[in-house]
Amino acid sequence: MRLSEIVKVLEPCLVDKSAADDAQICGMAYDSRCVKRGNLFACIRGENTDGHLYAGKAEASGAACVLCEQKIEGLGIPQIVVRSTLKALMLLAHAWRQKTQARVVGLTGSCGKTTAKEMLAGILSLHGKTAKSLVNYNNQLGMAHGILNTDGDEAFWVFEAGISNPQDMDELGTMLEPDYALILNVGSGHTEGLGDMGVAWHKSRLLVHMAEGGCGIVSADYPDLVWKAMATHRSPLVLFSSKKGDIAGENSCANFASYLGENAQGEGTYKLVLEGRETTLTCPLAAAYAAENICAVSLTAHLLGVPLATIKQGLAAFHNPAQRFCRKKLGAHIVIDDTYNANPLSMQRMLEAASALGKPLVCLLGEMRELGALAESAHRELGERLATMAVPYIFWKGGHMEDVRLGLEKGGYTGTFTEITSCHLKERLGELLQTAFAQGGITLLAKGSRANALEKELAVAEEVLGGQDVL
Repeated sequence: MRLSEIVKVLEPCLVDKSAADDAQICGMAYDSRCVKRGNLFACIRGENTDGHLYAGKAEASGAACVLCEQKIEGLGIPQIVVRSTLKALMLLAHAWRQKTQARVVGLTGSCGKTTAKEMLAGILSLHGKTAKSLVNYNNQLGMAHGILNTDGDEAFWVFEAGISNPQDMDELGTMLEPDYALILNVGSGHTEGLGDMGVAWHKSRLLVHMAEGGCGIVSADYPDLVWKAMATHRSPLVLFSSKKGDIAGENSCANFASYLGENAQGEGTYKLVLEGRETTLTCPLAAAYAAENICAVSLTAHLLGVPLATIKQGLAAFHNPAQRFCRKKLGAHIVIDDTYNANPLSMQRMLEAASALGKPLVCLLGEMRELGALAESAHRELGERLATMAVPYIFWKGGHMEDVRLGLEKGGYTGTFTEITSCHLKERLGELLQTAFAQGGITLLAKGSRANALEKELAVAEEVLGGQDVL
Protein backbone atom coordinates (compact mmCIF):
# COMPACT_ATOMS: atom_id res chain seq x y z
CA MET A 1 0.00 0.00 0.00
CA ARG A 2 1.11 3.53 -0.63
CA LEU A 3 1.44 5.92 2.29
CA SER A 4 -1.51 7.94 1.05
CA GLU A 5 -3.71 4.80 1.09
CA ILE A 6 -2.68 4.06 4.68
CA VAL A 7 -3.48 7.61 5.77
CA LYS A 8 -6.92 7.38 4.15
CA VAL A 9 -7.69 4.14 6.01
CA LEU A 10 -6.62 5.68 9.33
CA GLU A 11 -8.34 9.05 9.05
CA PRO A 12 -8.70 11.01 11.23
CA CYS A 13 -5.00 10.99 12.04
CA LEU A 14 -2.16 13.49 12.21
CA VAL A 15 0.48 13.22 9.51
CA ASP A 16 3.95 14.64 9.88
CA LYS A 17 4.86 17.04 7.04
CA SER A 18 7.55 14.65 5.81
CA ALA A 19 4.70 12.38 4.65
CA ALA A 20 4.51 14.43 1.46
CA ASP A 21 6.64 11.67 -0.06
CA ASP A 22 3.99 9.09 -1.02
CA ALA A 23 6.22 6.08 -0.35
CA GLN A 24 5.36 2.47 -1.13
CA ILE A 25 5.05 0.58 2.16
CA CYS A 26 5.92 -3.12 2.22
CA GLY A 27 5.23 -5.09 5.39
CA MET A 28 5.10 -4.14 9.05
CA ALA A 29 7.27 -4.61 12.15
CA TYR A 30 6.83 -3.67 15.79
CA ASP A 31 10.27 -4.88 16.90
CA SER A 32 13.05 -2.61 15.67
CA ARG A 33 15.36 -5.62 15.42
CA CYS A 34 13.08 -7.16 12.79
CA VAL A 35 12.61 -4.14 10.54
CA LYS A 36 13.13 -4.65 6.81
CA ARG A 37 13.59 -1.94 4.20
CA GLY A 38 10.25 -0.40 3.25
CA ASN A 39 8.43 -1.51 6.42
CA LEU A 40 5.94 0.43 8.45
CA PHE A 41 7.25 0.50 12.03
CA ALA A 42 4.48 0.40 14.64
CA CYS A 43 5.30 1.87 18.05
CA ILE A 44 3.64 -0.40 20.61
CA ARG A 45 3.60 0.41 24.31
CA GLY A 46 4.17 -2.81 26.26
CA GLU A 47 4.55 -3.78 29.89
CA ASN A 48 8.34 -3.63 29.79
CA THR A 49 9.19 -1.13 27.07
CA ASP A 50 7.80 1.46 24.68
CA GLY A 51 8.23 1.12 20.93
CA HIS A 52 8.37 4.90 20.56
CA LEU A 53 11.89 4.72 22.03
CA TYR A 54 13.07 2.56 19.12
CA ALA A 55 11.71 4.52 16.17
CA GLY A 56 15.18 5.91 15.41
CA LYS A 57 16.62 2.40 15.23
CA ALA A 58 13.77 1.37 12.96
CA GLU A 59 14.52 4.27 10.64
CA ALA A 60 18.20 3.32 10.55
CA SER A 61 17.19 -0.24 9.56
CA GLY A 62 15.19 1.00 6.59
CA ALA A 63 11.67 1.66 7.90
CA ALA A 64 9.73 3.82 5.42
CA CYS A 65 7.30 5.32 7.95
CA VAL A 66 6.33 5.20 11.61
CA LEU A 67 2.90 4.60 13.13
CA CYS A 68 2.84 6.16 16.58
CA GLU A 69 0.70 7.67 19.33
CA GLN A 70 2.80 10.82 19.74
CA LYS A 71 5.10 12.72 17.46
CA ILE A 72 8.73 11.63 17.76
CA GLU A 73 11.40 14.30 17.41
CA GLY A 74 14.38 13.85 15.14
CA LEU A 75 12.95 11.40 12.61
CA GLY A 76 13.46 11.92 8.90
CA ILE A 77 10.69 9.58 7.75
CA PRO A 78 6.90 10.13 7.73
CA GLN A 79 5.01 9.75 10.99
CA ILE A 80 1.33 8.87 11.23
CA VAL A 81 0.03 9.79 14.68
CA VAL A 82 -3.07 7.94 15.89
CA ARG A 83 -4.95 7.54 19.16
CA SER A 84 -4.15 3.80 19.39
CA THR A 85 -1.42 2.12 17.40
CA LEU A 86 -2.96 -1.33 17.91
CA LYS A 87 -6.42 -0.23 16.75
CA ALA A 88 -4.81 1.43 13.72
CA LEU A 89 -2.97 -1.79 12.85
CA MET A 90 -6.23 -3.72 13.05
CA LEU A 91 -7.88 -1.27 10.63
CA LEU A 92 -4.94 -1.55 8.25
CA ALA A 93 -4.99 -5.34 8.45
CA HIS A 94 -8.67 -5.44 7.53
CA ALA A 95 -8.08 -3.02 4.64
CA TRP A 96 -5.29 -5.27 3.36
CA ARG A 97 -7.44 -8.38 3.81
CA GLN A 98 -10.10 -6.76 1.57
CA LYS A 99 -7.53 -6.32 -1.18
CA THR A 100 -6.45 -9.96 -1.33
CA GLN A 101 -7.96 -12.53 -3.67
CA ALA A 102 -6.87 -15.32 -1.31
CA ARG A 103 -9.48 -17.56 0.23
CA VAL A 104 -9.15 -16.90 3.92
CA VAL A 105 -9.48 -19.51 6.68
CA GLY A 106 -9.96 -18.43 10.29
CA LEU A 107 -9.38 -21.18 12.84
CA THR A 108 -10.13 -21.31 16.55
CA GLY A 109 -10.65 -23.79 19.39
CA SER A 110 -9.61 -24.47 22.97
CA CYS A 111 -6.67 -26.68 22.07
CA GLY A 112 -4.81 -27.84 19.00
CA LYS A 113 -5.16 -24.57 17.06
CA THR A 114 -1.50 -24.19 16.13
CA THR A 115 -1.14 -27.85 15.19
CA ALA A 116 -4.24 -27.69 12.99
CA LYS A 117 -3.08 -24.43 11.43
CA GLU A 118 0.27 -25.95 10.52
CA MET A 119 -1.41 -29.08 9.15
CA LEU A 120 -3.84 -27.11 6.99
CA ALA A 121 -1.25 -24.64 5.74
CA GLY A 122 1.05 -27.54 4.81
CA ILE A 123 -1.70 -29.17 2.77
CA LEU A 124 -2.79 -25.94 1.07
CA SER A 125 0.79 -24.98 0.20
CA LEU A 126 0.93 -28.05 -2.05
CA HIS A 127 -2.07 -26.67 -3.96
CA GLY A 128 -1.23 -22.96 -4.12
CA LYS A 129 0.71 -20.16 -2.50
CA THR A 130 -0.26 -20.01 1.18
CA ALA A 131 0.27 -17.54 4.03
CA LYS A 132 -0.26 -18.47 7.67
CA SER A 133 0.00 -17.16 11.21
CA LEU A 134 3.53 -17.08 12.53
CA VAL A 135 3.96 -19.75 15.24
CA ASN A 136 1.04 -19.05 17.63
CA TYR A 137 0.74 -15.28 17.16
CA ASN A 138 -3.04 -15.37 17.42
CA ASN A 139 -4.02 -12.25 19.37
CA GLN A 140 -4.88 -8.87 17.85
CA LEU A 141 -1.28 -7.73 17.44
CA GLY A 142 -0.11 -11.10 16.17
CA MET A 143 -2.90 -11.43 13.62
CA ALA A 144 -2.45 -7.85 12.36
CA HIS A 145 1.29 -8.45 12.03
CA GLY A 146 0.71 -11.68 10.13
CA ILE A 147 -1.85 -10.19 7.73
CA LEU A 148 0.22 -7.08 7.02
CA ASN A 149 3.23 -9.22 6.14
CA THR A 150 1.48 -11.30 3.50
CA ASP A 151 2.36 -10.60 -0.12
CA GLY A 152 -1.29 -10.24 -1.11
CA ASP A 153 -1.06 -12.61 -4.09
CA GLU A 154 -1.54 -15.85 -2.16
CA ALA A 155 -4.19 -18.41 -3.04
CA PHE A 156 -4.87 -19.17 0.64
CA TRP A 157 -4.50 -17.58 4.05
CA VAL A 158 -4.71 -19.62 7.28
CA PHE A 159 -4.87 -17.63 10.52
CA GLU A 160 -5.62 -18.84 14.03
CA ALA A 161 -7.63 -16.79 16.52
CA GLY A 162 -6.95 -17.05 20.26
CA ILE A 163 -9.11 -15.33 22.85
CA SER A 164 -8.77 -14.36 26.50
CA ASN A 165 -11.25 -11.48 26.85
CA PRO A 166 -14.89 -10.95 25.81
CA GLN A 167 -14.14 -8.58 22.92
CA ASP A 168 -11.28 -10.58 21.43
CA MET A 169 -13.13 -12.74 18.90
CA ASP A 170 -15.15 -9.83 17.57
CA GLU A 171 -11.96 -7.82 17.02
CA LEU A 172 -10.12 -10.75 15.45
CA GLY A 173 -13.08 -11.76 13.31
CA THR A 174 -13.65 -8.22 12.05
CA MET A 175 -10.00 -7.97 11.07
CA LEU A 176 -9.82 -11.33 9.28
CA GLU A 177 -13.34 -11.62 7.81
CA PRO A 178 -12.77 -15.30 6.96
CA ASP A 179 -14.31 -17.09 4.00
CA TYR A 180 -14.07 -20.32 6.02
CA ALA A 181 -14.45 -20.31 9.81
CA LEU A 182 -13.22 -23.54 11.45
CA ILE A 183 -13.99 -24.25 15.12
CA LEU A 184 -12.03 -27.29 16.30
CA ASN A 185 -13.34 -27.84 19.81
CA VAL A 186 -14.26 -26.15 23.08
CA GLY A 187 -13.02 -26.69 26.62
CA SER A 188 -12.15 -24.74 29.76
CA GLY A 189 -9.30 -22.63 28.41
CA HIS A 190 -8.63 -18.93 29.12
CA THR A 191 -11.94 -18.75 31.00
CA GLU A 192 -10.65 -16.27 33.57
CA GLY A 193 -11.36 -13.22 31.41
CA LEU A 194 -14.30 -14.42 29.29
CA GLY A 195 -17.20 -13.69 31.62
CA ASP A 196 -20.45 -15.63 31.89
CA MET A 197 -21.34 -16.38 28.26
CA GLY A 198 -19.18 -19.51 28.04
CA VAL A 199 -16.32 -20.60 25.80
CA ALA A 200 -18.57 -22.05 23.08
CA TRP A 201 -20.43 -18.75 22.69
CA HIS A 202 -17.20 -16.78 22.38
CA LYS A 203 -15.64 -19.22 19.90
CA SER A 204 -18.82 -19.15 17.81
CA ARG A 205 -18.51 -15.38 17.41
CA LEU A 206 -16.00 -16.10 14.64
CA LEU A 207 -18.96 -17.21 12.48
CA VAL A 208 -20.57 -13.78 12.79
CA HIS A 209 -17.69 -12.15 10.96
CA MET A 210 -17.43 -14.43 7.94
CA ALA A 211 -17.33 -12.88 4.49
CA GLU A 212 -20.54 -12.99 2.45
CA GLY A 213 -21.22 -16.57 1.40
CA GLY A 214 -18.79 -17.87 4.00
CA CYS A 215 -18.72 -21.44 5.27
CA GLY A 216 -18.75 -22.45 8.95
CA ILE A 217 -17.00 -25.74 9.80
CA VAL A 218 -17.73 -26.98 13.32
CA SER A 219 -17.03 -30.11 15.36
CA ALA A 220 -20.15 -32.16 16.05
CA ASP A 221 -18.52 -33.70 19.12
CA TYR A 222 -19.32 -30.77 21.42
CA PRO A 223 -23.12 -30.34 21.72
CA ASP A 224 -22.90 -26.91 23.36
CA LEU A 225 -20.65 -25.70 20.55
CA VAL A 226 -23.04 -26.97 17.86
CA TRP A 227 -26.01 -25.34 19.58
CA LYS A 228 -24.22 -22.01 20.00
CA ALA A 229 -22.85 -22.12 16.46
CA MET A 230 -26.29 -22.80 14.98
CA ALA A 231 -27.77 -19.96 17.03
CA THR A 232 -25.00 -17.64 15.85
CA HIS A 233 -24.88 -18.63 12.18
CA ARG A 234 -28.22 -19.02 10.43
CA SER A 235 -26.87 -20.74 7.32
CA PRO A 236 -26.21 -24.51 7.41
CA LEU A 237 -22.95 -25.55 9.03
CA VAL A 238 -20.61 -28.26 7.79
CA LEU A 239 -19.99 -30.68 10.68
CA PHE A 240 -17.16 -33.12 11.32
CA SER A 241 -16.47 -35.68 14.03
CA SER A 242 -13.89 -38.02 15.48
CA LYS A 243 -16.53 -39.90 17.49
CA LYS A 244 -19.66 -40.30 15.38
CA GLY A 245 -18.50 -42.01 12.21
CA ASP A 246 -19.27 -45.61 13.08
CA ILE A 247 -22.78 -45.00 14.44
CA ALA A 248 -25.66 -45.42 12.05
CA GLY A 249 -28.62 -43.07 11.99
CA GLU A 250 -29.04 -39.56 13.30
CA ASN A 251 -25.87 -39.68 15.41
CA SER A 252 -23.61 -40.33 12.44
CA CYS A 253 -21.54 -37.67 10.71
CA ALA A 254 -20.67 -37.56 7.01
CA ASN A 255 -17.19 -36.22 7.74
CA PHE A 256 -15.31 -38.42 10.16
CA ALA A 257 -11.84 -39.57 11.18
CA SER A 258 -10.63 -42.22 13.62
CA TYR A 259 -7.24 -43.40 14.82
CA LEU A 260 -6.25 -46.90 13.73
CA GLY A 261 -2.91 -47.11 15.57
CA GLU A 262 0.77 -46.88 14.68
CA ASN A 263 2.33 -48.53 11.66
CA ALA A 264 5.73 -50.23 11.61
CA GLN A 265 7.46 -46.87 11.08
CA GLY A 266 5.85 -45.35 14.18
CA GLU A 267 3.49 -43.16 12.14
CA GLY A 268 -0.17 -42.79 12.97
CA THR A 269 -2.69 -44.41 10.64
CA TYR A 270 -6.18 -42.98 10.33
CA LYS A 271 -9.49 -43.74 8.70
CA LEU A 272 -10.92 -40.66 6.98
CA VAL A 273 -14.41 -40.24 5.52
CA LEU A 274 -15.25 -37.06 3.58
CA GLU A 275 -18.78 -36.77 2.27
CA GLY A 276 -19.07 -40.55 2.09
CA ARG A 277 -15.70 -41.23 0.46
CA GLU A 278 -13.49 -43.38 2.70
CA THR A 279 -9.72 -43.69 2.70
CA THR A 280 -6.83 -44.42 5.03
CA LEU A 281 -3.84 -42.15 5.52
CA THR A 282 -0.68 -41.79 7.57
CA CYS A 283 0.65 -38.88 9.62
CA PRO A 284 3.78 -38.65 11.78
CA LEU A 285 1.51 -37.48 14.61
CA ALA A 286 0.40 -40.77 16.16
CA ALA A 287 -2.33 -40.34 18.79
CA ALA A 288 -6.07 -40.85 19.05
CA TYR A 289 -6.75 -37.18 19.83
CA ALA A 290 -5.17 -36.17 16.49
CA ALA A 291 -8.11 -37.66 14.57
CA GLU A 292 -10.02 -34.47 15.38
CA ASN A 293 -7.40 -32.23 13.80
CA ILE A 294 -6.95 -34.53 10.82
CA CYS A 295 -10.67 -34.59 10.08
CA ALA A 296 -11.03 -30.82 10.53
CA VAL A 297 -8.16 -29.82 8.25
CA SER A 298 -8.92 -32.50 5.67
CA LEU A 299 -12.53 -31.35 5.43
CA THR A 300 -11.51 -27.69 5.17
CA ALA A 301 -8.98 -28.45 2.44
CA HIS A 302 -11.57 -30.58 0.64
CA LEU A 303 -14.09 -27.71 0.70
CA LEU A 304 -11.36 -25.48 -0.72
CA GLY A 305 -11.03 -27.82 -3.69
CA VAL A 306 -7.84 -29.65 -2.74
CA PRO A 307 -7.69 -33.23 -4.14
CA LEU A 308 -7.71 -36.07 -1.63
CA ALA A 309 -4.31 -37.27 -2.85
CA THR A 310 -2.83 -33.86 -2.03
CA ILE A 311 -4.47 -33.86 1.40
CA LYS A 312 -2.90 -37.23 2.15
CA GLN A 313 0.48 -36.04 0.87
CA GLY A 314 0.39 -32.98 3.11
CA LEU A 315 -0.54 -34.95 6.21
CA ALA A 316 2.18 -37.53 5.54
CA ALA A 317 4.76 -34.73 5.49
CA PHE A 318 3.50 -32.96 8.64
CA HIS A 319 5.93 -31.99 11.40
CA ASN A 320 4.52 -31.18 14.82
CA PRO A 321 5.21 -27.66 16.14
CA ALA A 322 7.76 -27.42 18.95
CA GLN A 323 6.55 -28.23 22.49
CA ARG A 324 3.33 -29.81 21.22
CA PHE A 325 3.27 -33.61 21.65
CA CYS A 326 6.84 -33.85 20.43
CA ARG A 327 8.02 -37.41 21.04
CA LYS A 328 11.59 -38.62 21.26
CA LYS A 329 13.25 -41.84 22.34
CA LEU A 330 16.07 -41.87 24.86
CA GLY A 331 17.23 -45.46 24.94
CA ALA A 332 14.25 -47.49 26.10
CA HIS A 333 12.45 -44.38 27.33
CA ILE A 334 9.87 -42.20 25.54
CA VAL A 335 9.78 -38.47 26.28
CA ILE A 336 6.78 -36.34 25.32
CA ASP A 337 7.31 -32.58 25.27
CA ASP A 338 3.96 -30.79 25.43
CA THR A 339 5.20 -27.90 27.53
CA TYR A 340 3.81 -25.05 25.45
CA ASN A 341 0.50 -24.67 27.26
CA ALA A 342 -2.23 -26.51 29.13
CA ASN A 343 -5.93 -26.43 29.90
CA PRO A 344 -8.23 -29.23 31.15
CA LEU A 345 -9.08 -30.49 27.65
CA SER A 346 -5.52 -30.56 26.36
CA MET A 347 -4.26 -32.07 29.63
CA GLN A 348 -6.78 -34.90 29.37
CA ARG A 349 -5.77 -35.61 25.78
CA MET A 350 -2.07 -35.69 26.49
CA LEU A 351 -2.52 -38.01 29.46
CA GLU A 352 -4.59 -40.39 27.34
CA ALA A 353 -2.08 -40.29 24.48
CA ALA A 354 0.91 -40.83 26.77
CA SER A 355 -0.69 -43.69 28.68
CA ALA A 356 -1.59 -45.43 25.41
CA LEU A 357 2.10 -45.92 24.60
CA GLY A 358 2.23 -48.94 26.88
CA LYS A 359 5.11 -48.01 29.19
CA PRO A 360 4.87 -46.96 32.86
CA LEU A 361 3.91 -43.27 32.86
CA VAL A 362 5.81 -40.61 34.82
CA CYS A 363 4.23 -37.15 34.74
CA LEU A 364 6.03 -33.83 34.96
CA LEU A 365 3.08 -31.47 35.21
CA GLY A 366 2.47 -27.78 35.82
CA GLU A 367 -0.39 -25.55 36.87
CA MET A 368 -3.14 -24.84 34.33
CA ARG A 369 -3.36 -21.05 34.24
CA GLU A 370 -6.09 -18.52 33.36
CA LEU A 371 -9.02 -20.69 34.47
CA GLY A 372 -10.53 -18.12 36.84
CA ALA A 373 -13.29 -19.49 39.06
CA LEU A 374 -12.85 -22.95 37.53
CA ALA A 375 -9.23 -23.29 38.63
CA GLU A 376 -9.75 -25.14 41.93
CA SER A 377 -12.28 -27.63 40.59
CA ALA A 378 -10.28 -28.21 37.38
CA HIS A 379 -7.14 -29.09 39.34
CA ARG A 380 -9.05 -31.37 41.71
CA GLU A 381 -10.60 -33.14 38.72
CA LEU A 382 -7.13 -33.51 37.24
CA GLY A 383 -6.00 -35.20 40.45
CA GLU A 384 -8.96 -37.59 40.32
CA ARG A 385 -8.20 -38.44 36.69
CA LEU A 386 -4.55 -39.13 37.49
CA ALA A 387 -5.60 -41.42 40.33
CA THR A 388 -7.77 -43.52 38.00
CA MET A 389 -4.86 -43.83 35.58
CA ALA A 390 -2.61 -45.21 38.32
CA VAL A 391 0.30 -42.94 37.38
CA PRO A 392 3.00 -44.06 39.83
CA TYR A 393 5.10 -40.87 39.84
CA ILE A 394 3.80 -37.31 39.48
CA PHE A 395 6.07 -34.28 39.76
CA TRP A 396 4.25 -30.93 40.08
CA LYS A 397 5.27 -27.32 39.46
CA GLY A 398 3.29 -24.15 40.16
CA GLY A 399 0.07 -23.29 41.95
CA HIS A 400 -2.97 -25.41 42.91
CA MET A 401 -0.77 -28.24 44.12
CA GLU A 402 -3.07 -28.82 47.10
CA ASP A 403 -6.13 -28.99 44.85
CA VAL A 404 -4.43 -31.70 42.79
CA ARG A 405 -3.48 -33.50 45.98
CA LEU A 406 -7.11 -33.42 47.19
CA GLY A 407 -8.23 -34.92 43.90
CA LEU A 408 -5.61 -37.64 44.14
CA GLU A 409 -6.69 -38.49 47.68
CA LYS A 410 -10.35 -38.61 46.64
CA GLY A 411 -9.41 -41.01 43.84
CA GLY A 412 -7.47 -43.26 46.21
CA TYR A 413 -4.05 -42.49 44.72
CA THR A 414 -1.23 -44.68 46.07
CA GLY A 415 1.72 -43.40 44.03
CA THR A 416 4.23 -40.61 44.63
CA PHE A 417 3.18 -36.96 44.25
CA THR A 418 5.83 -34.35 44.89
CA GLU A 419 6.69 -30.75 44.15
CA ILE A 420 9.69 -30.37 41.88
CA THR A 421 12.85 -28.42 41.73
CA SER A 422 15.54 -29.23 39.19
CA CYS A 423 17.82 -30.71 41.85
CA HIS A 424 15.01 -32.74 43.44
CA LEU A 425 13.83 -33.97 40.05
CA LYS A 426 17.28 -35.18 39.09
CA GLU A 427 17.62 -37.10 42.34
CA ARG A 428 14.17 -38.68 42.26
CA LEU A 429 14.35 -39.72 38.61
CA GLY A 430 17.74 -41.27 39.23
CA GLU A 431 16.24 -43.27 42.11
CA LEU A 432 13.24 -44.57 40.19
CA LEU A 433 15.42 -45.70 37.29
CA GLN A 434 17.16 -48.05 39.69
CA THR A 435 13.89 -49.81 40.55
CA ALA A 436 12.18 -52.70 38.82
CA PHE A 437 9.42 -50.21 37.93
CA ALA A 438 11.61 -48.78 35.18
CA GLN A 439 12.49 -52.10 33.59
CA GLY A 440 11.81 -51.77 29.87
CA GLY A 441 11.76 -47.97 30.02
CA ILE A 442 9.21 -45.34 30.98
CA THR A 443 7.11 -42.71 29.23
CA LEU A 444 7.77 -39.23 30.62
CA LEU A 445 5.08 -36.64 29.87
CA ALA A 446 5.89 -32.98 30.46
CA LYS A 447 2.90 -30.62 30.26
CA GLY A 448 1.82 -27.36 31.86
CA SER A 449 0.84 -23.79 31.09
CA ARG A 450 3.41 -21.53 29.48
CA ALA A 451 4.14 -19.58 32.66
CA ASN A 452 5.53 -22.73 34.32
CA ALA A 453 8.45 -22.91 31.85
CA LEU A 454 8.52 -26.68 32.28
CA GLU A 455 11.01 -27.01 29.47
CA LYS A 456 13.70 -26.24 32.07
CA GLU A 457 12.76 -29.25 34.19
CA LEU A 458 12.30 -31.34 31.09
CA ALA A 459 15.90 -30.66 30.08
CA VAL A 460 17.02 -31.98 33.48
CA ALA A 461 14.85 -35.07 33.09
CA GLU A 462 16.19 -35.77 29.61
CA GLU A 463 19.73 -35.53 30.93
CA VAL A 464 18.93 -38.19 33.51
CA LEU A 465 17.03 -40.47 31.14
CA GLY A 466 19.65 -40.18 28.44
CA GLY A 467 22.54 -40.82 30.81
CA GLN A 468 21.37 -43.86 32.75
CA ASP A 469 20.78 -47.42 31.63
CA VAL A 470 17.54 -49.14 32.41
CA LEU A 471 17.66 -52.30 34.53
